[in-house]
Amino acid sequence: MLKLLRRTALVVSALIPLPALATVIPPPQLEARAWLLVDNESGQTLAQSRPDEAVEPASLTKLMTAYLTFSALKSGQIKPDQTVPVSVKAWKTGGSRMFIAPDKPVTVDELIHGMIIQSGNDACVALAELIAGSEEAFAQMMNREAKRLGMAGTQYRNSTGLTEDGHYTTARDLALLARALIHDFPEYYPLYSTPDYTYNSIKQGNRNRLLTLDPSVDGMKTGHTDAAGWCLVSSARRDGRRVLSVLLGAPNESGRIESSRTLINYGYNAYENTRIATAGEALAQPAVYKGATASVLAVPASDAVLSLPHGEGAKLTRDIELTTPLVAPIAAGQTLGTLKVSLDGNPVGEYPLVAQAAVEEGGFFRRIWDTIRLWLGM
Repeated sequence: MLKLLRRTALVVSALIPLPALATVIPPPQLEARAWLLVDNESGQTLAQSRPDEAVEPASLTKLMTAYLTFSALKSGQIKPDQTVPVSVKAWKTGGSRMFIAPDKPVTVDELIHGMIIQSGNDACVALAELIAGSEEAFAQMMNREAKRLGMAGTQYRNSTGLTEDGHYTTARDLALLARALIHDFPEYYPLYSTPDYTYNSIKQGNRNRLLTLDPSVDGMKTGHTDAAGWCLVSSARRDGRRVLSVLLGAPNESGRIESSRTLINYGYNAYENTRIATAGEALAQPAVYKGATASVLAVPASDAVLSLPHGEGAKLTRDIELTTPLVAPIAAGQTLGTLKVSLDGNPVGEYPLVAQAAVEEGGFFRRIWDTIRLWLGM
């Protein structure tokens, strides 16, 4: 059902959390320090436990190192076939490695494969030094990018995830980062499902065992240190729908695998996505005063999708509220109103509606006539 409501003022808010519904399957309880399950398209949280608790991220840190590396590639700062000098620091970095060496040429592309597939700490340091000049300067870049992405509970000290005081993140922040990485750099995302990689005659397999246990899983990153426990950010796609699971601090490797599988299966078994509207879809055509044209199309600024328990999407009601009166000039993309969505009378989402095209001021006589109409309330 679509109703049109007219008001003189409008406050557009972010997505409203879903109300408690009797039809929701209870979320699983897992043996881990923290976890979070998110639908990638709607951005809604489907299950969580301590999502804002500060924890050590271990090699999940490499998601941000990869994000900045992909940004540098996109901007042209670095090139895939560029040869990278290997410092003594990078060469001697401990933990998981791809085994680069100062006397052996290595390219950016090889380092990216080593970082993602082999979880090479040495690759991360080499990339950090290439992009920022030093790992310390790169960590500052990581923190600036985290702030830009809205990762309010994160602070980086290094590019690898090796234990260091003041190096922490949260499950919520990791979900934000994973979504941004998938959305902003889809061309590089297939690297996360690559089963193995060989460098320096050393073949290493992808550490994410979910890739072989669940064919719908195609990413993303494992992590483990004594302080962090066993961690995994997982991404799965079934029937065109993607969910993201963040599991932190499982007691062992099998625990992080099974708990991640449980979260992913819960996301598909308990919820389905309902498309409310599509970006650019004309939902209203309000009148415009003093304009070169008499009306403008109001369209969603982006796709509007809700994750709901199975069968609940048919119960949704949709209302449009527009700011009135609309007076030219109107810029393309200017907010005109909002699409409000309710379920059983409870608000569950709000989505901005914007002008599909600009409306310039009309001629002299049109402006005079519409001024009179406004005075008379016509």
